[in-house]
Amino acid sequence: MARAIEIVEVGPRDGLQSEPEVLPTATKLELIGRLVAAGLRRIEVASFVNPKRVPQMADAEAVMAGLPKVPGVQYVGLVLNKKGFDRALAAGCTEMGLVTAATDSFSERNQGATTEELIRTVEEIAPLAREAGVRMQVTVSTAFGCPFEGEVPVSRVVDICRRLAATHPLEIALADTIGVAVPSQVTSLVEQVRAVVGDVAIRCHFHNTRNTAVANAYAAVLAGVNTLDASVGGVGGCPFAPNATGNVGTEDLVYMLARAGYDTGIDLDRLIETAKWLGEQRGKVVPSMVSKAGGFPVGTSRASAG
Repeated sequence: MARAIEIVEVGPRDGLQSEPEVLPTATKLELIGRLVAAGLRRIEVASFVNPKRVPQMADAEAVMAGLPKVPGVQYVGLVLNKKGFDRALAAGCTEMGLVTAATDSFSERNQGATTEELIRTVEEIAPLAREAGVRMQVTVSTAFGCPFEGEVPVSRVVDICRRLAATHPLEIALADTIGVAVPSQVTSLVEQVRAVVGDVAIRCHFHNTRNTAVANAYAAVLAGVNTLDASVGGVGGCPFAPNATGNVGTEDLVYMLARAGYDTGIDLDRLIETAKWLGEQRGKVVPSMVSKAGGFPVGTSRASAG
């Protein structure tokens, strides 16, 4: 039986938040419905942040209220502080993603706080999430490099992850926010972080800024990571990081994993259709490669080798 790899679809949130235009709530909900129909079972759908800073996510509550209720599908909301947590909880969010950053420079520009302050925020929210019965996971952004400080010491990332693991999150995600990582770096960091986080799972989040995202994702899988983030069509980036272009395309990742013998449970043809549809809604072609080239052999939609 093929090894299962879980894909966390981040397009409706991380993908759309960097777009210059604001898509209507109904369009977002149709995108999410199409992703569910393609087999995605864990989807990041909203960001409970200041709408003045991220106007693309101003309709978080409306999106949550309109989500299709499908057994086995988990919807994720991004929260950055206690206020965001309260909003997400009131909106019925059952999984929340928190974020800290590996450098103070990025933390302050992205979230208006130091890394230490962000870790303390996670420490504050974690017990509240447990009490509310909400799944909580944490992303460490700029884990592989920072647009303002350059190389990030591995020891710093490892220490941050050690402290975050003490809050007992569902996962800790290592994020290549600006797309500078290479496979050997991914292998090394995953191994060193795993040594200090105990039984906390590691997830990885890659951007394709320098065309290394698929290779990095494969390196993460070979290092034992079972959950990867991806964005349909490869859309998105980070609005607070210079030149941080799109996330790894979900269809690019699904194609690679299926051909390599892994099971994602995702229908590649339906995913490609969704990517093309999203391009039409945006008024421009999505950047992912497989959405243009199609699967192989032609006409197959294999999601696994099993």
